Amino acid sequence: MTHPLLDLTPLTAAHFANIERRVAALLSTSQDVVIAQGEALLPLEGCIRGVAGPDTTALNVITGPYGQTFGDWLRDCGARVVDLAVPYDAAARAAQVAEALAEHPEIDFVSLVHAEAATGNTNPVAEIGRVVREHGALLMVDAVASVGAEPLLPDAWGVDLCVVGAQKAMGGPAGVSAVSVSERAWQRMAANPGAPRRSYLSLLDWKERWIDAGRTALLHAPAQLEMLALQACVERIEDEGLETVIGRHARAAAATRAGVTAIGGGFAPYVREARDAAPVATTLRAPEGVDASELVARALAADPVLPLVAGGGALAKEMIRVNHYGTAAAGGTVHSCLAALGAALSDLTGRPVDLDAARRAATAAWEHPAA
Repeated sequence: MTHPLLDLTPLTAAHFANIERRVAALLSTSQDVVIAQGEALLPLEGCIRGVAGPDTTALNVITGPYGQTFGDWLRDCGARVVDLAVPYDAAARAAQVAEALAEHPEIDFVSLVHAEAATGNTNPVAEIGRVVREHGALLMVDAVASVGAEPLLPDAWGVDLCVVGAQKAMGGPAGVSAVSVSERAWQRMAANPGAPRRSYLSLLDWKERWIDAGRTALLHAPAQLEMLALQACVERIEDEGLETVIGRHARAAAATRAGVTAIGGGFAPYVREARDAAPVATTLRAPEGVDASELVARALAADPVLPLVAGGGALAKEMIRVNHYGTAAAGGTVHSCLAALGAALSDLTGRPVDLDAARRAATAAWEHPAA
């Protein structure tokens, strides 16, 4: 008996290259795009280990847990790291980056997360990229959570290494990712004796044996299901229209934030300013005296498929995250999450909530997201 997920014809080099071209078009980039056969941490680590070494001085912007991971990798490469830590309820500013670069003119690499789904903030990459390029440093951006949810223009913004993944706004699996690489970044890797070579972490292998060789022979057997899923994600975005997909995420974020503000009971947006809030996920501050994990568990007991999670690690007791990305960037999902959280709070504490006000506010914000 044949099975559509198992009995597949081999993925050819031409098919693989075509998917790369479509990802590049999604990013509006003329840079080389390499599709990584694994979750986005694979190319993120590959980027850092490819460009960083003992001669590197890096500015690592931390607005969430992934920034901390990048700092660990950089130090493991022997780089000197200057951390710019920003409170998780805000976003980095270009002026802060400019100040750090002026204080440490030897900085030659900057790592930054665009949207931090884990903390619900998003950083102004266009403005920061301008400052970094004027300084002359390389810029690496983790855009896994932002691709498809908000504008992402690595070429126009001066991003040398831009990593994306399929598992958030693109609505796909976590097992495939991609990175756009500028010529400056390739040159830095080629000159770095510590850059991985003949390694699964090596971007240079893909440059030398795939891109420079005319994309005629793959380095190894591709993860076929994941590649086809990535293709399907891109096709779905192409069919709906990238601007429409981005608009859907903006509406979901605006509706969630407005609904949370109106519902009462002590809920509040975790990210203080709306301009700093990521379209891919809205983080909430749990009402005072209420354990966020317990509240989320109660809400999920009533509806297990809702995209609700408590914050990770130290944030587990105070943060709630509404993951309105991919197909969950929808008005119905937002309303269901608000209703479940309101009902869970009433059940746990007896506090009054105004679900009608939340519904009205969310609907108005969905219809007019910039209002």
